[in-house]
Amino acid sequence: MTDPRSVTMDDEERDNFLEPGGTGVLSFARGEESPFSLPVSYGYDVAEGHFYFRLAFGPDAGKAEVVEEGASVSFVAYADTDSGWRSVVASGELSEISEDALDPEVGEAMQRIELPLVDVFERNPREVSFRFFRLDPEELTGRKEAVAEY
Repeated sequence: MTDPRSVTMDDEERDNFLEPGGTGVLSFARGEESPFSLPVSYGYDVAEGHFYFRLAFGPDAGKAEVVEEGASVSFVAYADTDSGWRSVVASGELSEISEDALDPEVGEAMQRIELPLVDVFERNPREVSFRFFRLDPEELTGRKEAVAEY
């Protein structure tokens, strides 16, 4: 009798899970302090293996300082599917994508992805500034619920 709780997703399963984009949690390392974690929406470029994020920066948001520190990040995407739960963890450093530095490769990738629009703001989104970021993971792992065999 085997009853593993989870197994590793292969690359194709992982890419199929991530490709439609969705939501997850982006956490920033902060030395001795607790990590700074944000719920975010993401897009995933299967061709390059990069994640894309649109982060909101309001006038009172404290995340600007954390993002600009250049700390290492972890990103977790997860879902409860018809086939059981799935999760992917990516880690690395964020790179800001500014309009001035938008190269053709990044422009093409941004057209390939679907980045969900999630409105969770207490103010009109026109009052919030958005910045785009890319995560080229140094480490990328996917796990899925295992089917019990008896």
